[in-house]
Parts: sequence; C-alpha cells; structure tokens
Amino acid sequence: MNFDELKWDQILRFRLIEIVVLWEGRLTTNHLCDAFRIGRQQASRDISKYKSFFEHEQIVLDQKIKGYKPSPDFTPLFIKGAPGEYLSFLHQQQSMDNCFEFFNWGNAECEILNVPDRAVSPNIVRKLIIAARECRRVDVDYVSLSSPYIKGRIITPHTIIYDGVRWHVRAYDEETTDYIDLVLSRFRNEPDLMDLSSHTRAADTKWNNFKDITLIPNPYLSEAQQEIIATDYNMSNNKLVLNIRQPLIMYYKQRFHVCEDTKLLKKHPAQYHLTIEGS
Repeated sequence: MNFDELKWDQILRFRLIEIVVLWEGRLTTNHLCDAFRIGRQQASRDISKYKSFFEHEQIVLDQKIKGYKPSPDFTPLFIKGAPGEYLSFLHQQQSMDNCFEFFNWGNAECEILNVPDRAVSPNIVRKLIIAARECRRVDVDYVSLSSPYIKGRIITPHTIIYDGVRWHVRAYDEETTDYIDLVLSRFRNEPDLMDLSSHTRAADTKWNNFKDITLIPNPYLSEAQQEIIATDYNMSNNKLVLNIRQPLIMYYKQRFHVCEDTKLLKKHPAQYHLTIEGS
C-alpha cells in the first residue's frame, strides 16, 4: 500500500495514531472512536492498516497498559514528531471541547493560554481572499493609530499572514505605491471588489526575498545560562539560523522577544534572553 491509496480521512486518523502513541505512549481504539465518531471495528481496521505500512513493528500491543505503545524502532511517517504538533492537537482539543464533547480520554491536565481573538469580520476576509486569488484591486476602509478615522484606500492583497497574535494581509497599496502589511482587525465596512491588477505576489520583491537571521543567547548571561537558552531553542553551537521572508523578520523578532540594544542586553540580561548575531 502507498500514500496514493489513502483517503484524506485515513491520513488524519493515521496522524492521530502517531501523535498519541509518540507523546502519550498509549493508544486505544477509543482515541479514534471518540475523535472521529467511528465504530470500534473501524478503529481496529485503521490501526491494522497503519501497521501494514511498515516492514518493522511500529507499534506494539501491551496488555499491561491495555493499549498500543511505540516500539523501540518507532519512526513517525505521517507527522514530523515535533512537540508543536502535539501541543497544537491539545489546543484544538480544548477549543473543540468548548463546543462539542468529542474527547474524553483522561489526558494529563493541560492548560493553554488562549490569546483573545481580534475582531475580524468574515465578510471582509472573504472579499480579501477573493481579491488575492483573482489578483484584483479592492476598495477598503481602514483605520490605524496614526490615522484613527476611517480612510478609503485601494489595495491589491496577495497573502494572509498570522504573526501568532494578529492577522495581517500583505497587499500592494496604491497610496504608498508599495507593498505593505495591514492589520485585518482595522478594516471597516465591506470591501468593494474592482478590476484586475498587475501588482502580483511575484512583483513583491521584499516578500520574495529571504534573509537569514541568526539568534544567539544574550552574551551578557553566564555561560551556564546561555547553555540553558541554547537548549530551550534547540540551538547548534549557541546559534539558531532562521531563513525568513524579509517582511516577516519583524514579527519573528517580536515573537522571540529579541533585543538588539546592547545597553538593555547588558543591564537586563535576565529579561532579554535572545539577540541577533552581529547586532
């Protein structure tokens, strides 16, 4: 069997199998039954089909824990095995629990800090996505801290961006004659779609330009402290190299709480853990 023979819903179930086995160490048919609302026989067939993908024994049935556990040779195929996948899964589970009683697995207690959603209208997003898909100009109403009153502007959007806190749209702005980022929660009223535009994503030079930034621990921390920070961020030789689209570098710096002010790094090393090499 190969990937071409799999349906999308089967791939989702196989991803769940690997996430639960890898991070919780115990998989039962109940995980699949509860998550996908399928019967126990179907869940058992999914587990058997998953096992058939591998020449070696990927998961083994352990009667002591009354479930499957990862074998010593377990190698995920449908996930990367990154912690973010499991944490994202828990986040989604918690979000769904607010609406549906899907999951009741007796997981270890987990509390996730949910950032309040910004006010973003579906009517606005729909029009921006249509404009981006068809490369059309769109007449929008927008406010900003520097211009708090509604102001009309014509843009050609090409990409929706999430920086971890806020949603933005990358667009060509006819007022500044440049590609800029606009915060979605600051759009007002419903946009008006217009004609086609020549200002495509391909013409956004900055967007298509990738740059390397190298994060390092604050050099004013002790060596032992720097080692802790390096381990926190999975650095190699106290360096973490990120290849980032040029317009997104600012957002990465904000998310990592990067400080490039030598005075602040030296004065408050416990507060500023990261800086950029050569800054």
